[in-house]
Amino acid sequence: MEPEDATVVPVQITGDPAKRFNLVVLGDGYTPEDMPKFRAHLAEHLNDLWTIEPFKSYRSYMNVYAVEIPSGESGVSCDPSLTSPRRTTPLRMAFWSGCREDGIQRLLTVDSTAAKTYADLVAGTTTGNRQILALANSDTYGGAGGAYATASGGNAMSALIAPHELGHSLGGLNDEYDYYQRGVPGGTYSGPEPESVHHTLLTEHEMKSQKKKWWRWLGERSESGGTIGRYEGGLYFSKGVWRPSQHSMMKTLGYYFDQVAREQMTQRISAKVNLIQAHTRNDTAVGDDRVLWVETMHPARHRLSVTWTVDGRVVRKGSDLDLTRLRLKKGLHTVQVKVTDPTHFVRDPAIRATPALTQTRTWTVDTDIATTPEHVPVDFTSSTPTDKPVGSESVVYVETTHPTRSAPTVRWEVDGRGVRGGDRDIDLARLDLSKGTHQLVARVGSRSRAWTIDGQPPTASYELSEAAHARPGGSYVFDGPFTMRLTGEDDRPGAVVTEFRVDGDGWFNYFGWPTDSSAPWLFTAEGTVIDGLTHGRLGKGRHTIEYRAIDPAGNIGKPAKFTVTLR
Repeated sequence: MEPEDATVVPVQITGDPAKRFNLVVLGDGYTPEDMPKFRAHLAEHLNDLWTIEPFKSYRSYMNVYAVEIPSGESGVSCDPSLTSPRRTTPLRMAFWSGCREDGIQRLLTVDSTAAKTYADLVAGTTTGNRQILALANSDTYGGAGGAYATASGGNAMSALIAPHELGHSLGGLNDEYDYYQRGVPGGTYSGPEPESVHHTLLTEHEMKSQKKKWWRWLGERSESGGTIGRYEGGLYFSKGVWRPSQHSMMKTLGYYFDQVAREQMTQRISAKVNLIQAHTRNDTAVGDDRVLWVETMHPARHRLSVTWTVDGRVVRKGSDLDLTRLRLKKGLHTVQVKVTDPTHFVRDPAIRATPALTQTRTWTVDTDIATTPEHVPVDFTSSTPTDKPVGSESVVYVETTHPTRSAPTVRWEVDGRGVRGGDRDIDLARLDLSKGTHQLVARVGSRSRAWTIDGQPPTASYELSEAAHARPGGSYVFDGPFTMRLTGEDDRPGAVVTEFRVDGDGWFNYFGWPTDSSAPWLFTAEGTVIDGLTHGRLGKGRHTIEYRAIDPAGNIGKPAKFTVTLR
């Protein structure tokens, strides 16, 4: 197949690709008949990605493009063994480190030159503003990180490989594995203090007293379960080096990033875009008879802080500043706008102060300058995408044209009733909307844009194997191993993600069983070892299992629970 046979499909467009971080997903080993499977695999990968912070909050910073590449053969090479067929596919993806006898079975390779050629079909993206993810038409577990990430499209755990690999290639995070080869414990680390932000030789006392590494997060409940502290093992060593959490995305697929990794990921994602996207020209002095404006990024779950000062004095918060209302004294004045991301994901002031999270622009205002009026029709210029429903806790935004003498007023309506929003955005969580579907409309002048608000949370249900005893209210007793199947349902089409946690530990993505996504999760007293990793270990005694679902709009269903006793 030649590049001209491929089709670029915009999946999520939040802005000009030159001003966004672009995720370009390539498919390999999918014949024209397999293409619906590729689309389903992509939807599952993205829905998992959007449930994981900080991707969930900064989804609006990203464009997603799929490149559908028809293959003459179905599947990829050496899948699942070295004796499996070598297939001729456009990206030449292959297991076993590229069909090498000394390779690692799960290491899924891609031809980087071919991948770049197909990714270049997405106009406006470059190696500096995009991440390539290649999906193989395979149900076998596998993937790889680096400049080009890979993952098997249909494996039960494959959708979790992508965020882990993005942790490497985008976030600069290291593996927290305490082994290099599965099933073989790593040795003892003997090197200097690691440069990694989430590995250390320091004790908790030393971190606090020296104000180093993750001292700001110590003692808090980890987003990946347990408490942030000091846990031995990481960087492929089982001893002599410590990590922040018992399990996190960089150690165990299925859990979230903990706060330490999330802080760095937040900075790295934000650094891929400009916090201030556009603004009134500031290369020459301006008069005091006009409106100054900025256009900013808009996180999907919270608002940025925009503050204007005149000669060092705060005069307004918002996206624009009408100088005529200030009645400035004759002469020259300095006007500055400061845009800051107040996310609680970041605690380090040094990170907060970087251009990724804080930017300023400055103007010289000369009261003797008269601004030439410009006729600029009032209209919308960009917004939160309107082609998909937004969740009931989303922040929806619009940007407008910028007349020199006035700032267009945006009016917000929900179900036909006017509601209060910000200058250019509205935080739906503040409206406390009832469950169900709602219509959001933004109006400026005679123009309008509309969104469907998905306010109906998804539901999750469970199915257990036969118990020795079952009591009313969801209490079960098992004399040995048992299985659990979770099913998510929503009132709209799309992949629903289900999660569970045991005894208040971290939420864990339910993906079926590691070797078969259609099989239920298996709990045993000792766990089941698969390729050197233990899954489903549940000690004897009584346990509480909570479960929930997350829909494509980001709504999280209310958790429910049941108890099990393993005898």
